[in-house]
Amino acid sequence: MAFMSEVNMSSFSHYMDDEYEKLFRRVNPPRVVIDNDVCKNATVIRVDSANKNGILLQVVQILTDLNLIVTKAYISSDGGWFMDVFNVTGQDGNKVTDEAILGYITKSLGPESCATSPIRAIGVKQTMDHTAIELLGSDRPGLLSEVSAVLTNLKCNILNAEVWTHNARVAAVMHVNDEDTGSAITDPQKLSVIKELLCNVLGVGNKKRVAKTVVTDELTHTERRLHQMLFADRDYDRVSDDDFDEKQRPNVNVVNWSDKDYSVVTIQSKDRPKLLFDTVCTLTDMQYVVFHANIDAEGPEAYQEYYIRHIDGSPVKSDAEKQRVIQCLEAAIERRVSEGLKLELCTTDRVGLLSDVTRIFRENSLTVTRAEVTTKGNKAVNTFYVRGASGCLVDPKTIESIRKIIGNTILQVKGCLDESKSVTQDSPTRSLFGGLFKSRSFVNFGLVKSYS
Repeated sequence: MAFMSEVNMSSFSHYMDDEYEKLFRRVNPPRVVIDNDVCKNATVIRVDSANKNGILLQVVQILTDLNLIVTKAYISSDGGWFMDVFNVTGQDGNKVTDEAILGYITKSLGPESCATSPIRAIGVKQTMDHTAIELLGSDRPGLLSEVSAVLTNLKCNILNAEVWTHNARVAAVMHVNDEDTGSAITDPQKLSVIKELLCNVLGVGNKKRVAKTVVTDELTHTERRLHQMLFADRDYDRVSDDDFDEKQRPNVNVVNWSDKDYSVVTIQSKDRPKLLFDTVCTLTDMQYVVFHANIDAEGPEAYQEYYIRHIDGSPVKSDAEKQRVIQCLEAAIERRVSEGLKLELCTTDRVGLLSDVTRIFRENSLTVTRAEVTTKGNKAVNTFYVRGASGCLVDPKTIESIRKIIGNTILQVKGCLDESKSVTQDSPTRSLFGGLFKSRSFVNFGLVKSYS
């Protein structure tokens, strides 16, 4: 009875905390001011709101999901109030003038966000048309090809997928539906078979680390979930064969400011899209609260300064904790660094498309280091970063052969192939055509004819 009373009191306390937060937000609604005049080169977005744990990540997530570039930011959240100022531009480097985007920001972060769903749900599409599959295991050449082949054979259509590799580990979040019904997969037996077969694929040659496959209907921001998965897998523990270029490694430092009981984290690294999201996401998931921050990313180099405390109110307590913060932030920045040649595929979507494309990559000794798979209407828009199977640069002749099979207008090379010095390889033609003829279907990437 005493235990039940404690459980009931805990539930009641949580309920009261939520109700108090809702009341506080209604009495002190957040305010968003968007100004295109005050700064010459950027749109200035100011967010004032009642402070709560995780609010900085939620705001940054919204800006990131809109593909906005944060060039400068000032954050302050001491006491019960939170104030952010962001200088942002579009992907083209110009001010943001699209009224639909500006209206979405105001609605998502302003007073209307109090009357609708909590801010934490923003950026996650509420849908029942797919099943989410999370994969975690040791990386190896051809893995994405094998995973997509298993799903295709099980009549699962891959709608969206995000795949990251780092430090010999791979994490993926895939959204699939049933080929026959076009809906989420609900048959427990089929779900069990999917988990078993994918675990078998992930576990091949893996003796030291556990491979995991999770099928879920929970709605989670995909990129944050990938960070969480790799963080939980301790991908920040470097392996002996880690070949990440030391010159590209971010410079991360942590010092304690004893007078104010803050730990000051400074990060200097090459700037890239979504860098701010990656660092804020990691600090949040490590249970640190950002009280103040200064961000400057107007040039090729980004500088970030965070004044943090642990969620229990303490600064970083030991050298071991300091080293862990440094390693985890380095890993968060490196995960999204795009190693390899960038290829973009755009064509009519169909079941098995990803399986066919990645099989051709595998047969030509290409390994995928990162992938983004999206479906927009009836179009598949996929981005792959590829390298030679042993980590070497990609031979331009290999890419030319692959493009001839898939279609030069369908598969585009982003970047300059001349930057990848040619590596002597055997001609891929025999392997390429051999793989196609072994398939039970003739693939024309837009037209599929099945032969029994």
